[in-house]
Amino acid sequence: MGVHSTAIVDPNAKIGDDVTIGPFSVIEAGVSIGDRTTVGNNVTISSGTYIGRDCKIFHSASIGAIPQDLKYNNEETLLYIGDRTVIREFVSINKGTSASGKTEIGSDCLLMASVHVAHDCVVGNNVIMSNLTTLGGHVNIDDWVILSGGVLVHQFCNISKHAFIGAGALVTQDVPPFILAAGSPVEYSGINSVGLKRRGFSIDDRKELKNIYKMYFRSKNNRKENLSKIKKELAPFKYTNLIVDFIENSERGII
Repeated sequence: MGVHSTAIVDPNAKIGDDVTIGPFSVIEAGVSIGDRTTVGNNVTISSGTYIGRDCKIFHSASIGAIPQDLKYNNEETLLYIGDRTVIREFVSINKGTSASGKTEIGSDCLLMASVHVAHDCVVGNNVIMSNLTTLGGHVNIDDWVILSGGVLVHQFCNISKHAFIGAGALVTQDVPPFILAAGSPVEYSGINSVGLKRRGFSIDDRKELKNIYKMYFRSKNNRKENLSKIKKELAPFKYTNLIVDFIENSERGII
């Protein structure tokens, strides 16, 4: 436990109780690390980064470096990481730009090896990002989303809650909640039945979700007509408004 003798920790960094920092890691000024968080060896945590409690950061990660954005002009921006999040080796997470001022990663997330999260992204709670997944700038990932290995998400895309994205997918438009999507470019492949069942969604809930998306994606009518039909015929279902609002507010369009 404690800070290794070869680690460089700026005196203006705020280090919580029972924090472990491994060999040759660098913690810059203006960093805050919560209690019981573990930082491996050769990790760089840059200024403006706030990390919660009980996180685990594995070796050679780069946390809070400046954005890879030519418009960035050395403005002071931030990176927030919640509690109990695990960041595996060679992960890189950039802080925000002046557009939003921050990048955010939620609590109880798992970012597997070589994941990249670009500037101004917002990642919710309980998100899993598998190896080599890459988020462009300004991407929003909602709670309980799973991104399989090698998924590429275009900048400004939104992926809604409980969605599952298959391995190697290219996501260039918004992904509605509760669905399974796969391919390159990504396409609707059904609802996320396994994930929803694990999280306590009843069989009736799953059937209703399947009915909504069958009507939206599989009907021969155009999607605007399908959405109108969903609003008229399936409005009493408790998740209809969530789905409809996401689709209607999409700026990039739906997959």
